[in-house]
Amino acid sequence: MHGLEQLTLNFVRNLLLLSHGILPECQHWLGISYVPYHPNFLSIMATITGETARAYNDLVEINKTAAKGYQEAAEGVSSPDLKSKLSELSQQRAQFASDLSRQASQYGINPENESTIEGVVADAAAAVHRGWINIKSAITGQDDSAILGECETGDATALQTYETALRSSELPVEARNIIQKQHGEILSAKNWVTQQKGTH
Repeated sequence: MHGLEQLTLNFVRNLLLLSHGILPECQHWLGISYVPYHPNFLSIMATITGETARAYNDLVEINKTAAKGYQEAAEGVSSPDLKSKLSELSQQRAQFASDLSRQASQYGINPENESTIEGVVADAAAAVHRGWINIKSAITGQDDSAILGECETGDATALQTYETALRSSELPVEARNIIQKQHGEILSAKNWVTQQKGTH
């Protein structure tokens, strides 16, 4: 179900419950769940499009893959300092995915259930996997510089996907803000990785 359809369904469902005098705090007695919706429902209804849903889906998938890639990198490098930092970046990307999923749910978008939209998520996942595809061979070679190079490539792919999302004119303001913030932090991480690659 697309974001706008789900959001509208939640809104109408809540109205029906309230119109029958069933208050949210009492509904659990009846086994009925009150579905929270975004407080600015009326103002964002017109802006939630398939394009917005795809942006969330792509970015959640990319961050999940990056979290796994950075964890593998942390386990593969020999430097204790690198292990610590790469593990931290893995946790950062997992948090990014969680934050995006939580915000998407406010718009009635469930990234876990939107993976078939025009094949875009599959394309994004394939792209980011290409970015991390050589991480295992780099680890096998026990070359910290090569491992960092794969992290750099993975982040370059992620940044491209973020920039594609940010070029959309249909993103709600709140969505744009969180995506822009995450883009900046990924760019900072990529620059750090590039710098470290030159010293290992």
